[in-house]
Amino acid sequence: MDRKNILIRGVNWVGDAVMTLPSLEAIKRGHRDSKVCVLSKPALSAIYEGSPFVDSIIPYQNSHRGLLGKLGLSWQLKKGAFKKAYLLQNAFDAALLSFLSGVPERIGYDRDARGWLLTAPIPYNGEDRKIHHIDYFLHIAAFDGLKITSREPWINLSIQERIASRQRLEGLSRPILGISPGAAYGESKRWLPERFIEVSRWFISKTGGSVVIFGEDMLDKTIYEIEKNIPSNKLSLAGQTTLRELIALISECDVLLSNDSGPMHLARAVKTPTVAIFSSTDPALTGYADTGFRCLKSTVPCSPCFKRVCPRGDLRCMNDISADEVFFEITERTYSKKAVFFDRDGTLCEDANYLCRWEDFKPYKGLHEISRLKDMGYLIIGITNQSGIARGIIEEEFVKNVNALFMDKYGFDGFLYCPHHPDDWCSCRKPSPGLLLEARLKYGIDLKGSYLVGDRQSDITAAEAVGATGILLGSHDSTSLLRASNLKEAIDIIANRK
Repeated sequence: MDRKNILIRGVNWVGDAVMTLPSLEAIKRGHRDSKVCVLSKPALSAIYEGSPFVDSIIPYQNSHRGLLGKLGLSWQLKKGAFKKAYLLQNAFDAALLSFLSGVPERIGYDRDARGWLLTAPIPYNGEDRKIHHIDYFLHIAAFDGLKITSREPWINLSIQERIASRQRLEGLSRPILGISPGAAYGESKRWLPERFIEVSRWFISKTGGSVVIFGEDMLDKTIYEIEKNIPSNKLSLAGQTTLRELIALISECDVLLSNDSGPMHLARAVKTPTVAIFSSTDPALTGYADTGFRCLKSTVPCSPCFKRVCPRGDLRCMNDISADEVFFEITERTYSKKAVFFDRDGTLCEDANYLCRWEDFKPYKGLHEISRLKDMGYLIIGITNQSGIARGIIEEEFVKNVNALFMDKYGFDGFLYCPHHPDDWCSCRKPSPGLLLEARLKYGIDLKGSYLVGDRQSDITAAEAVGATGILLGSHDSTSLLRASNLKEAIDIIANRK
């Protein structure tokens, strides 16, 4: 049997699944010529859909739990000709199943009495209570000698999914605050309903925006109580979304307020600004300290206790986090600055087919017109694909120097670039919106009120992905509604629309 494929036993919770995504990336990058298959509960498959690091998803059904079910699944897995199994799930069951399936190499933590079933048992000393869980899962890949290139969880959404979720929120005034008051682990992770209500009412009053309520069950008494006490500018989607729809809807929110729960991790994986409440758990293990993300935690000595129900019976760790404090952090992450993004080569200067020499740098006429945009209050930010760096054609320092020229001479406020090859599966290469989302967090930008000017359809698609307005330069065939023949004309369009 020709063994080429890789089996990954996925985890069982939404948040954990998101935190395994960097591990999946490391495993796929280390086995580019192999097919990577994730064995996962069907309810979590949405997290892996569209990922360039997952070639197929094998459902772990309820019928696979008993002995006969395991034997049937192991027979199915034998046909997959797997050469390695990475056991991200900690359970004994994961090791037994890969053993019964005849996978010759089985890698995972030596815990839950399963070490004898592994060919590469990783010493375990309670690491899941010592290090961030992203690093806990990455250590499995690193133990096998794989290179770790990223700690960034990222969920790919199609342009169709993004537009559909945006249409679902049509009619709500912006900005939109998403709130997720639930937490599957137990009551000790749930902030007080009356404080969700207080923050929501403040948000609507102060910003003129709206609140969207997320949850698993529309009949949940907490959801009902919160919705009932928000008088207007609200939409409850509790129990009305698939997991994939929830991910896309969170990506459309301007900011999310959540407990330490699955939606918090989903927000991180789509780069939505987030304020997260921690009580019985520890943000050092499952939270994030990235720009745009804020974890609030009580200083009560008994926290974190990692208990489902408060041992003291008073949930003091939750009571200590005030609505005032949360609202302040939300307003800090409700961005209002507007920007005009510009592609570089072919938009600001001639496309020299991998610009790598100053002799070939020819800026377009009309660049001085950009100052008009600054007078209108827009930030001016460059955003460019530079795969020539990965191809070895362009020195990265040269790219930085050209970008710096636009900032120094023409008043650009920033310049972001993607240095990756098109085959590198990155999230920042247009038409993926990664750079635009990074700019939102870095500069505090309201993307829905911003523009992107470019000379390719990939520029317009990136703008469409985040709800910005795209303006296409040139005479290309395109679905873009706004076109301009040159920079001055593009700037005139923005000025007239404003």
